Amino acid sequence: MDWGTLQKVLGGVNKHSTSIGKIWLTVLFIFRVMILVVAAERVWGDEQSDFVCNTLQPGCKNVCYDHFFPISHIRLWALQLIFVSTPALLVAMHIAHRRHEKKRQLTSGEKVNIEELNKQKFHIQGPLWWTYTCSIFFRIIFEAVFMYVFYVMYDGYQMPRLLKCSASPCPNTVDCFVSRPTEKTMFTIFMLSVSGICMLLNVVEMCYLVIKFCMKAPRKPNVSPQLHQKTVIPGSTASMEATTWKLAL
Repeated sequence: MDWGTLQKVLGGVNKHSTSIGKIWLTVLFIFRVMILVVAAERVWGDEQSDFVCNTLQPGCKNVCYDHFFPISHIRLWALQLIFVSTPALLVAMHIAHRRHEKKRQLTSGEKVNIEELNKQKFHIQGPLWWTYTCSIFFRIIFEAVFMYVFYVMYDGYQMPRLLKCSASPCPNTVDCFVSRPTEKTMFTIFMLSVSGICMLLNVVEMCYLVIKFCMKAPRKPNVSPQLHQKTVIPGSTASMEATTWKLAL
């Protein structure tokens, strides 16, 4: 899988994100993508070939492996990374749309302004705030859903050493053994822990944006109730009546 394209897209969004968003992207690529590409693929590279069952019945080994591992851990993590990174495309498209609208307002002779516009950083406010916040919300949802699916699909986060399979065409209950279960358990816990850290960073970033939005929201001035006093304008009827009353006294 080519992760370079994904890095370019997220790198363009990272320029306009908050400090917490930049930390999230760093954790995503260093502790998830790099670990997945460099180490995890080698650990799970022999999972099907070294899955041994104590039977010679044709097809029993394949059926048992498919029953206990309906999808590879590597493919599930890759799918999770794709889904988690997809909401960033909403922010990228929003920024591209704003740049396109500003370019339309510029004349053809202002090439310098167009070049500066490509390097301009957009602040997270207005419509961009809603797009960015929605992308973070979907990240949290995808992280939580995949962690739950992982737990249900593999019946926990620990890789078992012994699996008992009685699916057809196995003649009876056979014992199947997983290769390097301890190492795979450690990698599983590590990847899920980093996923939890990423989800926590997303929650913190969303809370930060919401608090910042509430602090910048316009507030109505507090008008204290005052006694309405009648202003007497010189030359008015009330002023003349007051003058006449004083002369009479």
